[in-house]
This record gives sequence, C-alpha cells and structure tokens, in this order.
Amino acid sequence: MEDDRHMSLDRIGVVVIGRNEGERLKRCLRSIPSKYQVVYVDSGSIDDSVEFAHSTGAIVVELDDRLGFTAARARNAGWRRLLDQDPDTSFVQFIDGDCEVAAGWFCKALSAIRSDDHLAIVFGRRRERFPERSIYNKLCDDEWDVPVGIVSECGGDALIRATALRDADGYSDDLIAGEEPDLCLRLSRFGWHVRRIDAEMTLHDANILQFSNWWKRAKRAGFAYAAHVSHHGAQSLPNWRRALMSIVFWGLALPSSILVVAAASAPLASDVAGILMAALTVLYLIQAARITWRKRCSGQPWGFSVTYGGLLLIGKFAQVSGVLRHWSERLFRRRQSLIEYK
Repeated sequence: MEDDRHMSLDRIGVVVIGRNEGERLKRCLRSIPSKYQVVYVDSGSIDDSVEFAHSTGAIVVELDDRLGFTAARARNAGWRRLLDQDPDTSFVQFIDGDCEVAAGWFCKALSAIRSDDHLAIVFGRRRERFPERSIYNKLCDDEWDVPVGIVSECGGDALIRATALRDADGYSDDLIAGEEPDLCLRLSRFGWHVRRIDAEMTLHDANILQFSNWWKRAKRAGFAYAAHVSHHGAQSLPNWRRALMSIVFWGLALPSSILVVAAASAPLASDVAGILMAALTVLYLIQAARITWRKRCSGQPWGFSVTYGGLLLIGKFAQVSGVLRHWSERLFRRRQSLIEYK
C-alpha cells in the first residue's frame, strides 16, 4: 500500500519508440501496467505497429519523415506529448520498442529515484532475450551489464525526472546515435546524477544473427563516438574520448602508417613490406590477447573471452568507418541519416 500511495503522488508516464518492431513492440506494450499513460512514437513503420498501439489505448504520435528519423527526436516528441497530456507527470519511463519491461521495475525505479533529489536518471539491468542464439546477441548482453552505482551515462531504457528533461530541453534531435550519453553529460552540468540500480529492468531483443548486422551496429557506435566528441570537445565524456582515440589508432592510424612505410620502403628492400605486415599482425594479436585476458579476469569463460577479444578488435575497423562517415558529413555539411542494423 505504501508503494501504491507514493506512486499515485509521483506520476509516471511511459514513452515507447519504435519502427517496424512487429511482435517485439506487442510484447513491449503488453508488459507495461495499464495504470500508466503510454505514448507510442512511431518512426515511419510499414507494419501494424501504429494500429496495435492504438488498440492498447496508447497515445500515438507518428513522426513526419521530412525531418528525418532519430531516436532522440522520437523520445522528445514522446515526453513533450506526455507532459502536454498530463502536466503533473513527475517521471518519464523511456522504453525502446524492442524491449519488454520486467515485473516490479516501476516500483523499484521510483523508490530509488525518490531517495535522492539529485538523481535525474535511474536505470537497471537490461538483458538480451536470446543471448544463446548468436555471439552477437551475447556481446550485447555483456554490454548492458554496467556497474551498479553512480555512472556517467545510460542507455535508451531509463526512468527520468520530468524536471531534469525540462532543464536539458530533452535529447538532441539531430544526433542519429549516442543521444543518451549526450543528455547525461548536459544534465551533469545542472548538477544532476545518473544511477544504475541492482534491479531487472528490461528484456531486449537485438536479434543480431549475422556478421553484417553486427558490423553495421559497430559502425553506428563509431559514428556516435565521433559525433559526441565533435559536439562537446574537451568537455565530452572522458571514456568516450578514450574510445574514439582507440578506434582511430587501431582502425586507422596504425595500419595506415605501416602501409605507408611499407610502400615507401618497397623499392629499397623487397622483404621490408612483409616484415612490417608481420609486425602489424603481431601487434593486433597482442592487443586481442590483452582484451581477452581482461575479460577472462572479469569472470567470463575462456571461449567467450577469446571471441570477445577478437571481435572487439575487428570492430575497430567497422567503428572507424562510422567515424569517417561522421567527419565527412560534418565537413561537407551533409544531412545525417540513420545507420540501421536490423
């Protein structure tokens, strides 16, 4: 009774975003308790997403494709529509349309965020629904398992104070990826904090079954790192600056410098190029071994750790393609478009 009384005082609204999620969206909307007002924001679906959302009683917002689709723009449209509908909404739970909410999440999240007036965002454990179906799904499940406590960023599923959203004026509409860390960084400048709590939050269905889809997802991540650092410069999140430097070093600078030296030396010594390429291979193998060992020390099995190390290093090349795409679009001031992996 105590939790129900407080939850009636602190109103929670729910914003779900999606695009052609099909059965995943149906599971998502069905998992939300009926007592919460839901706004579903659709980004140009051609399946029955809009019709099904209407059938659940959700408020449906269909984005105009002339402005381009981004998750940030969808979330902004959702929380603003929600607060227009009910200005007394205290908290907004954002959920991606390919996620199902865990039972008991809302009570645990509300209890945590009410315990600290400096908390803008609370989120919990997002898990993959089918980690056993592919190594790529399992990698996603591992990625979601961030430390419990005060952190610098969150993902797409999170409970956020309405006052904090107003302070930051929501997400940055123009970001095609990395909009959550961008919001967290801007909120920190107002003195707000972000916390991961030890509670089950959502089941996510990445459905990444092929290498090509995983490559596209890694490319999008590289784009996000570059966009974040370009936008915030020296004020960007330190871990995102480090990640960008790592991507550029392993995915571009190191192989490019080796190839340039090998090409310049080839007329003088025919075996120099071979030696340099062998040295490059050894460097990558050593780095993969270092990553593997760190993951093994975190408690993961050897098999997963080895695969993790190899794919993480290979992913640098996918990520650097995303970095180069961002730099090119920024240089030539081209309109950014979504990088979809499903």
